[in-house]
Amino acid sequence: MLFRYLSILVGLCYILVGLFTIFYKAFIVFPLEQITSYMLGAVLIGYGVFRIGRAILQIKRSNQDE
Repeated sequence: MLFRYLSILVGLCYILVGLFTIFYKAFIVFPLEQITSYMLGAVLIGYGVFRIGRAILQIKRSNQDE
């Protein structure tokens, strides 16, 4: 059960890193071109949303089983 809640936290972290990449045009310490930062940021945000959605779905399923 704890893993599902941690998955939500990790998803939020991916979204924050994606937003950071888009707004600051850098990934960790590597400067990026504008289009590259938008694409990488979109992928990171999309993956974060996917992780959060999957975790919420698993939490709902486990609550129905109980």
